[in-house]
Amino acid sequence: MNIVIILIISTIFLSAGFRGDIYPITSSIKSRIIRGNSFHNGCPVPLKDLRYLKMTYLGFDGKEHIGEMIVNRTIAKEVVSIFKELYNIKYPIHSMRLVSDYKGNDWLSIENDNTSAFNCRNATNSGKWSKHAYGKAIDINPIENPYIRINGKISHKASYKYKIRQHKNLKNPADRAMLLKGDKALKAFIKRGWFWGRYFKSAKDLQHFHK
Repeated sequence: MNIVIILIISTIFLSAGFRGDIYPITSSIKSRIIRGNSFHNGCPVPLKDLRYLKMTYLGFDGKEHIGEMIVNRTIAKEVVSIFKELYNIKYPIHSMRLVSDYKGNDWLSIENDNTSAFNCRNATNSGKWSKHAYGKAIDINPIENPYIRINGKISHKASYKYKIRQHKNLKNPADRAMLLKGDKALKAFIKRGWFWGRYFKSAKDLQHFHK
């Protein structure tokens, strides 16, 4: 009988109820992301420099869920710490799945309001690699925090109502998911030196953070 041992690089219990596990990219995860078009030959970062995370998060339904994410190994522990903080302040997350579940299609991931990180693709409207291709960027609740072009256009219809950035009903998880200046969820990234896409010169990418 063959016995397969999967090494957990780090298990981080940072609060009651929250758990964050950090794994190397196993053969099964490698197969998933290749089949799902989020990793391929020519990507700027090798698989040995990526880590697979499983983390607890609070969904829009108010219940605990286990999410998946792939990030660069250099920021894996910090990402777990950020999502521990988001969990503790009860910041809701709609979904947290690998982009490979959407065939590597960023559009479909956003349409499903999916929080994600690694995806071997170019930056929007660019021939250069995205920070996501290095596993050093995270898009969080992209419907509630849309990419707004310099002309004010939003591509995803479900995001139209979030163009005006103002909390109106914090009892509503979708409202709490909006990231505004001064919010505790935003500070969880900013105080650790992450760049917020709101400050891109060409557009406001409100869902985007990179290190």
